[in-house]
Amino acid sequence: MAVKAIGFGAGGHARVIIEILRFDGSYDLVGLLDPGPELRGLDVLGVPVLGGDDLLPELVQHGIVHFFVGLGGAGNNLPRQHLYEKALQHIMQPLQAIHPRAIISPFAEIGVGAIIMAGAVVNTCSRLGQNVIVNTNAVVEHDCIIGDHVHIAPGALLASAVRVESGAHVGIGAVIHQGLTIGEKAVIGAGAVVVEDVLPNTVVVGVPARRLYGEK
Repeated sequence: MAVKAIGFGAGGHARVIIEILRFDGSYDLVGLLDPGPELRGLDVLGVPVLGGDDLLPELVQHGIVHFFVGLGGAGNNLPRQHLYEKALQHIMQPLQAIHPRAIISPFAEIGVGAIIMAGAVVNTCSRLGQNVIVNTNAVVEHDCIIGDHVHIAPGALLASAVRVESGAHVGIGAVIHQGLTIGEKAVIGAGAVVVEDVLPNTVVVGVPARRLYGEK
């Protein structure tokens, strides 16, 4: 019997996750929660938008206890984190959504709630925390450690033994040199080439990456 589940968000990121979960075939997606009143009643790839997050207690009472976060992050992962933690507070269980064309080492550790999209690679002995996104064609090389709520954007390349701390965002097409640490809630701009550690709460851009603003 398919597991009943809901998603948070009704945008493009949610649509990608819906497709991934349908490849799996194990889930019955009963609805999406989104605060936008103009979205209520709309159909997203066959999944109805039920209403806002205020419906969560009622859905749990009806036995729907599995969820995914269908909200992406373009530099600020706190909204995704808050939705994830809100669902956990209601004793809900996060789904993993792993595209069948992703390449995942059997020796990698994938945290609960992880979203891994088509063409992504997670290599041997890497560890992904909770609620992590490894987006389309991103590469997480061997022995990387990815903290909770991190978003590795499409086409980003993490060389070996990179550490990305909680809530950080690695932008589209960015390259991170091996052995570096990207601090908590740091943002790596699109296309940046990072050749030294990045401090927490710092934004870096360019080739080579330089600090735009944040901690010194």
